[in-house]
Amino acid sequence: MLAKTVLSLGLWLQFAAGQDTPERGPQPSVSNSEGDLLFLLDSSGSVSYYEFSRVKEFMRDLVRPFTFGPKDVQTSIIHISTTPTMEFPFDQYLSSGTLQQAIRDTQQLMGDTNTGKALSYAKEKLFSDEAGARPDVPKVLVWVTDGFSTDDISEPMQLLKDMGVTVFIVSTGRGNYLELSAAASQPPEKHLHFVDVDDLPIITKELRDAILDVIQANRLHAVDITSSSFRLMWPELLSQETGYYTLEYAPTDDLARKRTKQVSGAHTSLTLSNLAPETTYEVALIPESNVHYFPPQTTRVTTLAEEISPAQVLISESGPHSFHVSWAPTLDSVIGYQILYGPLPGNSVKLVEVDGKHNSTVVENLAPNTTYLVTVTAVYKSGQEKSLSAKACTQEEGSKVRHLRFEDMGPNTVKASWDSAEGKVLGYRVRCRRQTGPSSVISVSPQIHSVLLTDLASGTTNKVCVKPMYKNQPGKGLCRMVHMQPDAQGYKHRERA
Repeated sequence: MLAKTVLSLGLWLQFAAGQDTPERGPQPSVSNSEGDLLFLLDSSGSVSYYEFSRVKEFMRDLVRPFTFGPKDVQTSIIHISTTPTMEFPFDQYLSSGTLQQAIRDTQQLMGDTNTGKALSYAKEKLFSDEAGARPDVPKVLVWVTDGFSTDDISEPMQLLKDMGVTVFIVSTGRGNYLELSAAASQPPEKHLHFVDVDDLPIITKELRDAILDVIQANRLHAVDITSSSFRLMWPELLSQETGYYTLEYAPTDDLARKRTKQVSGAHTSLTLSNLAPETTYEVALIPESNVHYFPPQTTRVTTLAEEISPAQVLISESGPHSFHVSWAPTLDSVIGYQILYGPLPGNSVKLVEVDGKHNSTVVENLAPNTTYLVTVTAVYKSGQEKSLSAKACTQEEGSKVRHLRFEDMGPNTVKASWDSAEGKVLGYRVRCRRQTGPSSVISVSPQIHSVLLTDLASGTTNKVCVKPMYKNQPGKGLCRMVHMQPDAQGYKHRERA
């Protein structure tokens, strides 16, 4: 009962936190990781063929983004059955494609659920050169189980954890929560999952991220990667008193451009900046200790493609003498923006300069009813410039309908009238949004200043808007609400602000 309660609560919390959506589509590859990952797979007769196939699919999804190799991640599978069996050694499949096929081809052995015996066997293989395991790399055990075992697991599991193995347990919901929470590494909230076999995709990303926390923590790796920088992190090997670190980095295709930095032994991270976009860098961390020898650590990092700013220019809040210009995105690599604007046609151009932290400005002192070409240029710290242009139109002066009024013309009908707008009006557009029934739009010539609105049901409130039309863009509209009284008693109207 306790296990079921925890299962229900755990799934509810995951759904409430928005973590219930399975991963879809290709996942970005994960590098800068090193460790031996062992799956302890329940292959006994207590697991149905359907459950076994779903667990294999889950394992394949879990490791799909990893990079495999002698200096990256290595994976193996041990079957839980009457006699434990290793499906393949750690160093047999060193590419994602071959490993995916090997997991797909794994066959269920049936037999008894001797988990304790399998754990003792796993303890030997996780530290065995013969099984392809490596010394001095993080060890991770992922036990996928239906929750039953015919022998004791507590002692062999504790021995594994005492030897530094991080234990994750995935139960399909029928196990004893207290027993499994004691078996998993601490805290159980991070290392123990109860989930139905059909819902395994729910926990895939969360479990993968937890595994990465283990296998990346003891190795040089990069985080916060951008188009021009990344932050390097490494384990604490030295101290202020015992030495310093030398960092060397260079583009993979031009190692002669190697650069070197030194930081004190108290550091465990460093940000490298002013890098080229979409470039792969070879990075080496060399601990210089006056007490112990530490081998260099290396990694390979690829910067992202350079974001372009501005990628979008938007014109809004246009009036007779001004309009608002905004752009996106704003980037840390941009120190400022230049906004050039001038009327079309014409050769007169003016300039407004904006700080790189802002993404909008108001252009003022413009001529009414005029089309302008606006060009936004981003000035990068590197000295490069990128530009994007858009057209903007100012409105006519006084380009607003005035004194919209209504007159009762009989059942369900009113006459809407207005005073003419200023400027070269090309016509008027009248929109009626009925509370019941379809909306309608009526366009009339500039000489006409009234229309009949019909089919306005009694007891309804309807919105009427009149907008002048100009050559470049519409003017400002005027809207009012018309309330039709019940039983043909006429109407009331009020202006909408």
